[in-house]
Amino acid sequence: MKKHILVVPGDGIGAEVTTVGKQVLEVIAHKFGHEFTYDEALIGHVAIEATGSPLPDETLTKMKTADAVLFGAVGHPKYDNDPSAKVRPEQGLLKMRKELGLYANLRPIKLFDELLDASSIKPEILRGADILFFRELTGDVYFGKRERLDEGNTAYDTMIYSKYEVERIVRKAFEAARTRGKKLCSVDKANVLESSRLWREVVQALAPEYPDVTVEHQFIDAAAMLLIKDPKRFDVVVTGNLFGDILTDEASQIAGSMGMLASASVGDSTGVYEPIHGSAHDITGKGVANPLASVLSVALLLDISFGLKAEAQSVIDAVDSVLKAGFRTRDIANSSTPTDKILGTEAMGSQIIDRLTA
Repeated sequence: MKKHILVVPGDGIGAEVTTVGKQVLEVIAHKFGHEFTYDEALIGHVAIEATGSPLPDETLTKMKTADAVLFGAVGHPKYDNDPSAKVRPEQGLLKMRKELGLYANLRPIKLFDELLDASSIKPEILRGADILFFRELTGDVYFGKRERLDEGNTAYDTMIYSKYEVERIVRKAFEAARTRGKKLCSVDKANVLESSRLWREVVQALAPEYPDVTVEHQFIDAAAMLLIKDPKRFDVVVTGNLFGDILTDEASQIAGSMGMLASASVGDSTGVYEPIHGSAHDITGKGVANPLASVLSVALLLDISFGLKAEAQSVIDAVDSVLKAGFRTRDIANSSTPTDKILGTEAMGSQIIDRLTA
């Protein structure tokens, strides 16, 4: 198989973790006889500094012509407390999703047994949890009309969805539920929000087409509570952009750390694969970032965009093997982890590579 992959490190630790992800791709290509070619592009703060734009036209063109995109992270502290900034790194991320039609964000929350003690939740509650989130990615308040009024003293953001937008993400979730535990939970706030009432109507209208899937509806506040109280009750979860953003970050506690969670953003063209964590400038350059979310994003890339299921499983198995051997980055270590087992970014990547090449 010949494929072209665009690596977009972005900001902060994005460059550190995607370096490991690319190394994994190179090993997979050699081991299984594929030919992967690579290019790089700018996005976010580094793109603003270099070109004035958070998503340069050159980057967007490269994304549209690539077979898949391995993505890092965007964001920089200088913008966080400056509401007046007109150009922001996150604008590049949102434009990328819109321009590429990346309306479905898949976030698997699968717990490695070796990390049961890395979470603040009791192991007996966590053990066996395996959730697949479908987060709608190109609608909601992130893309609705927003404005400042009253000389800047009043602001509003519009939560807006069309029937078409809801239907296409819900269908993907139903199809996935058919291949898993045949349970779908739709999360909304239909007791308050009109957009959520539309969301629920669409789910209810589609449900008869999937009689083998059991459907339940949860309000966002109840779902957030149940995710911590009883995560094993969930199989496939589908929700809007804002609610999905919050719930999947909460779900990182099930996996032990945000540094363990991969995601796939897909639609009708090039897929983008990235960790769910941010740019983490507090640890940038220290060599301690957890690269496993980027590595697991590579597994999703191989599976979803290229259909290479055996290759994807070999990556997951390598991660599992490293964790079984007791190796940890500091975000998933605890007080009983031997100091010689706590690795930095590069060393953890080397452990993965060693197992893939063995």
